[in-house]
Amino acid sequence: MRVMVTGGAGFIGSALVRFLVLEKGYEVLTVDALTYAGNLESLKDVQGRANHRFLQTDICDRGAIERAFADFKPDRVMHLAAESHVDRSITGAADFVQTNVIGTFTMLEVSRGHWNALPDAQKDRFRFLHVSTDEVYGSLGAEGLFREDTPYDPSSPYSATKAASDHLAKAWYRTYGFPVIVSNCSNNYGPYHFPEKLIPLTILNAMEGKPLPVYGKGENVRDWLFVEDHARALDLIVDRGRLGETYNVGGRNERRNIDVVRRICAVLDTQVPLARPREELIEFVADRPGHDARYAIDASRLEGELGWRAEHDFDSGIEATVRWYLDNEWWWKPLRHHYAGSRLGLIEKAEG
Repeated sequence: MRVMVTGGAGFIGSALVRFLVLEKGYEVLTVDALTYAGNLESLKDVQGRANHRFLQTDICDRGAIERAFADFKPDRVMHLAAESHVDRSITGAADFVQTNVIGTFTMLEVSRGHWNALPDAQKDRFRFLHVSTDEVYGSLGAEGLFREDTPYDPSSPYSATKAASDHLAKAWYRTYGFPVIVSNCSNNYGPYHFPEKLIPLTILNAMEGKPLPVYGKGENVRDWLFVEDHARALDLIVDRGRLGETYNVGGRNERRNIDVVRRICAVLDTQVPLARPREELIEFVADRPGHDARYAIDASRLEGELGWRAEHDFDSGIEATVRWYLDNEWWWKPLRHHYAGSRLGLIEKAEG
């Protein structure tokens, strides 16, 4: 099996590449532009493997992508390349439109050209998995779950561009019969996570005894998914999922942001105590504009049709994640020199 993974040097992408190369034994071509969140060190475990190749290029570069297809001849494309940080999208939406919308269009068109030229037997086997987010659904109230048929209602430039790319993928199936499957996941966490997101930023700040910023009152709820569980789900979806369908991937681990931060503090206090409890480092800061109140995924289709189950609950997953950051300073320390956790996504309100 030959699999092209876009965004494979990112957080979720690198977990997927490690799984496909090391556990499945597939031939994998990792495609990544190596922007700030792409890191070759996240692929250290597969570097030098005969069944792994790496290509640094932008998915918007149609010529480069066409050459990659001609050379590698993939049986599957697993498309994860995206700008993904909500705060960055608030002050820099252009990059999100370019990568998430134009980049996805480019990948779909080049993949369709490749697919059209395949012999019938290979054409029947080819798959394109478009990996997306639960943020396209908007915000939930206190009850209910996001289902595959939940109407889209994106709140941020990030989620709006991901919604647009989802619609493109589905349209390529309906219009051209192109073998697309879409997945929408809840918030991921785990090793190799760039330290701008809540969990890795909290872990590193707490390790160093720095303030722990929490938006608003920390009441926003997320459904947390361990990244290695997600990688297994993606492999199942592209292998056995129904064409033209969406599969939601969630860990059934809802937590308020404040409770996530407190849990990280408690784990670190046990493993590397400070002079005072780390919970005292929590600082409530101005909320994010358009901050969705609650996300929660109904993964019944994935569980029922494909037999997937998350192997990690939140407690086991967060303990493993904290331990990984404690043991792998070589990976995160250089990143802290370039991004020390400063606040992003603040906008000035117009006066009127």
